[in-house]
Amino acid sequence: MTLWLANTLYALAAVLLLYAVLFLAVHLPVFPLRKVDVKGELQHVNREQVQFIVAREMRGNFFTLDLNRTRAAFEKLPWVRNVNVRRRWPDRLEVAIEEHVVLARWGSSALVNTHGDLFRAASNAVLPEFNGPEDAAREVTGHYEEFSRMLKPFNLALTHMTLSDRRALQLKLNNGLVVELGRDKVRERLGKFIGAYGQTVAKLPISVAYADLRYPNGFAVRYPEIALKKAGGERG
Repeated sequence: MTLWLANTLYALAAVLLLYAVLFLAVHLPVFPLRKVDVKGELQHVNREQVQFIVAREMRGNFFTLDLNRTRAAFEKLPWVRNVNVRRRWPDRLEVAIEEHVVLARWGSSALVNTHGDLFRAASNAVLPEFNGPEDAAREVTGHYEEFSRMLKPFNLALTHMTLSDRRALQLKLNNGLVVELGRDKVRERLGKFIGAYGQTVAKLPISVAYADLRYPNGFAVRYPEIALKKAGGERG
């Protein structure tokens, strides 16, 4: 019994000694991180931002660095969508950054990326504008991409999309035309309008200001008042 107890104590002491050696090896400044490699197609994240995070947030050596904390620090940058952080032996940290690819503005408060996610950042780019409930950003983005493909053959593009609280869609095109789609069968309604556009609206003598597609068997258009007054004066 005494021999068994002695062996157990020796084994425990050996484990504790090994743990102490490993602890010292890991925490001693003999495994410093000497290099941070930042990867990704970066248009907005700059060297100064990376250096600031490295200087302020990265604490510890190769083994003790908190990867979750480091990743969270990079994800706080306005244009960063996703970050992956990995250790690379013996002294390197690899940071893979995916930036937001901006698609549109969300009112005056945010931007929308190509995945339909809202983010807060500054941009001077000329972008279409979306409006609606924030939980509908992905829905509006999906409509935008589909409608853009449908309008492209006529060199038409969306400049504004508004989704009401009742989920009714209104579009504004680059030629100034406002299109009322409503809530139901929006793709079908726009498809019928585009199918008839070349032989109807596009051939009218005065540019149309408004098109209401919420009719079951057609659509209604409205001229701008200024154009109507001008046309009336010419006829008179």
